[in-house]
Amino acid sequence: MEKIAIYPGSFDPVTNGHLDMIERGLKIFDKIIVAILVNLEKDSLFSVEERTEMLEISLKKFSNVEVDTFDGLLVDYAAKRKVHAILRGLRAVSDFEYEFQMAMMNRRLNREIQSVFLMTGLRWIFTSSSIIKEAAKFGGNISDMVPQVVTEKLKEKFKQPH
Repeated sequence: MEKIAIYPGSFDPVTNGHLDMIERGLKIFDKIIVAILVNLEKDSLFSVEERTEMLEISLKKFSNVEVDTFDGLLVDYAAKRKVHAILRGLRAVSDFEYEFQMAMMNRRLNREIQSVFLMTGLRWIFTSSSIIKEAAKFGGNISDMVPQVVTEKLKEKFKQPH
């Protein structure tokens, strides 16, 4: 049976840390579904369509990665997709506390779905979409922290020359 995991997130925008997590996850799983959470209550810089496009461009070298969107409960989406594993990354102790709570709630909601945690690579430990957006907004060089397509889209959003 094929081992499939869901790697959920907002991916606003996707970072090289996310890509590293996916690449490392593929050493454990046969396929990963990168699932973009559609949260209408959250102010996102990029639309769901833009995030999907950036992810698809960034992940085109992987034939065993699919990009999808979902709303509602992650465990419901996982059950609908017949997936039994949720892949999550941990950067710091603060991530652990939040992720532990989410994993316990997901387990309570559906005991068939397991949470699998990978430690973020040291190179990406302080990288987050929020910090990257903040740096890009003020003209900071973020090109080594995100895929090229994201660098270009951030420059467009913040009206900076390429």
